[in-house]
Amino acid sequence: MKRTIAHLADGRELIYFDRRDDADHDVADPRDLPARPLASELRHDPLMDEWVAVARHRQTRTHLPSAQECPLCPGHPGSEIPSPYEVAVFENRFPSFSFNTGAYEQVGGLSEVRPGTGRCEVVCFTSDHDASFSSLGDEQAALVVEAWADRTAELSALPGVEQVFCFENRGAEIGITLPHPHGQIYAYPYVTPRTRQMLETAARHRGGNLFADVLAAERKGPRVVAANEHWTAFVPAAARYPFEVHLYPHRRVPDIPALSAEERAAFAPLYIDVLRRLDGLFGVVMPYVAAWHQAPVTYRRDLAYLHLQLFTIRRAADKLKYLAGSESAMGAFVNDVLPEEAARMLREVVTD
Repeated sequence: MKRTIAHLADGRELIYFDRRDDADHDVADPRDLPARPLASELRHDPLMDEWVAVARHRQTRTHLPSAQECPLCPGHPGSEIPSPYEVAVFENRFPSFSFNTGAYEQVGGLSEVRPGTGRCEVVCFTSDHDASFSSLGDEQAALVVEAWADRTAELSALPGVEQVFCFENRGAEIGITLPHPHGQIYAYPYVTPRTRQMLETAARHRGGNLFADVLAAERKGPRVVAANEHWTAFVPAAARYPFEVHLYPHRRVPDIPALSAEERAAFAPLYIDVLRRLDGLFGVVMPYVAAWHQAPVTYRRDLAYLHLQLFTIRRAADKLKYLAGSESAMGAFVNDVLPEEAARMLREVVTD
């Protein structure tokens, strides 16, 4: 893999990832861009003991442009990526977290305020505007995995970063603002609530590693969707979403950089197979969130187990699962689809 670092007109970093050693990206960004926005502010919720990022500048971010104006398609005047590319990663122009900090005033009450330091990056899976992750070839998908590994290692080393989160939002139903196939990476200045809860639960577990024990139990059961030598994809017994699949490596590692070359290569075809099964359920392009759960930089790394959680809010060809009162207000999920039935339906999809 060749890695080429460039910079955009406003100073943001752009990184090209190529399979070819002779790839050339010596193309400057010709735009006249405004100054980069100040970092968000973090406000502490004293009732939930959680941090909330307030990023006012994101109200003006690009929203569903035409294909001709897509900022992730290379080479045109409004593009964020001036050179043709295989995989490209750049600092988000409208970040939820950044190191461009300013003065922050306390807001009174019991809420502490501090700068939303960190970093947000956009990961472009391909220059093909009409593609999707599920349409990538195995080698292209493996290059994305290499980019995730590279960025996880680099971002984890930044001062103040506590957790690195690689993810993809797909589909208008999920709320995407750019349809071009891409994901994002957030480098948080704190450990996120869901990760903290999972690791605290793992600390209370009696026996072996909680995540390893879950995987061992699921590998023997009726909810397996697909598997290979290094990975198993299964619907969790207590799935929150109508169709939810977790992908675990068989060897416990804390994060993507810790995967072996063989494990990285084996992930791509299995993940693509699962995505194609998801799309094949109802014959429609499925909206989904794909979320890598990696160990925090320092907090309870000894308990963590790298895995990917994939879920969709579509529960039928013409029905969505909305997170309404119980889920949004109380955090109490109600699933409309039996997990065993969801696994059976996914297994029965023909992907060839």
